[in-house]
Amino acid sequence: MITRREFLAQSGGGILMAGLPLKAPTIQDVINLITNEVPGAPWQPTVDTIKSGDPSQPVRGVVTTFLATHRTIDYAARHGVNLIITHEPTYYNHLDETDWLEQNPVYQKKRQMLEENGIVVWRFHDYWHGYRPDGIATGVLKHLGWEAYADPERPQLCRIPSITLGELSQFMKVRFGAKRLRVMGDAGMSCSSVGLLVGSASGQRQIEMLSEVDVLVVGEVREWETTEFIRDANWQAEQPKGLIVVGHALSEEPGMAWLAEWLKPRLPGTIVVHQPCGDPFYFV
Repeated sequence: MITRREFLAQSGGGILMAGLPLKAPTIQDVINLITNEVPGAPWQPTVDTIKSGDPSQPVRGVVTTFLATHRTIDYAARHGVNLIITHEPTYYNHLDETDWLEQNPVYQKKRQMLEENGIVVWRFHDYWHGYRPDGIATGVLKHLGWEAYADPERPQLCRIPSITLGELSQFMKVRFGAKRLRVMGDAGMSCSSVGLLVGSASGQRQIEMLSEVDVLVVGEVREWETTEFIRDANWQAEQPKGLIVVGHALSEEPGMAWLAEWLKPRLPGTIVVHQPCGDPFYFV
């Protein structure tokens, strides 16, 4: 983790172009810059709205992350960053509705931290998935080193050199930095087609993709939907299938890390860093 001094030293104190300092763009300028590259954006309805803060202020730095956790907010505050771009909700529900949380001390403390440090939180979920190719999927492929294996039209569908489910599971565990994975299927089964449905896809979408692949790699799963389909498929032994459950946060974090790399050349002179939120669970 870089220190605040190193962080500020990298920025040079302002935006540079042709060696001359220019006025820093506002946070709204940054948001507009991003959405201008998303086909059809802006659109309604969307959850990609500002969750806190004043976007008219000059941007002092950008942090991308899967979730704007207390740790992420603390990191931004200590480094003088005033824009957090998060993929998922800040206030514990998809629409970031807060009426039901007004008296909750956990919510109050989080909002207080943001307000006291003048930090804007902007959600970037629908638009990043709407970017072409899908920003999360692209980041995951880059993280896995699988760009050459992905279908150009459907980056979630990959054809890889044949590998056993056990070997593939170990590969995913290491690449995603997971302490533990949940796996279904015979560890010795051969896998050469993989569906990367990271994050949270519906059971129907997962089951439909299983008709095209040997194994699914997912963020999370409803145990009474996809898992039961796979259990039945493997019991029949006519069409064995595999499932690797990585975890929602770990599986999509590479897509937000890629956002930081994508954004850097578009914001010359502005510090843009990725701060992972990490796996929320420990295992016993």
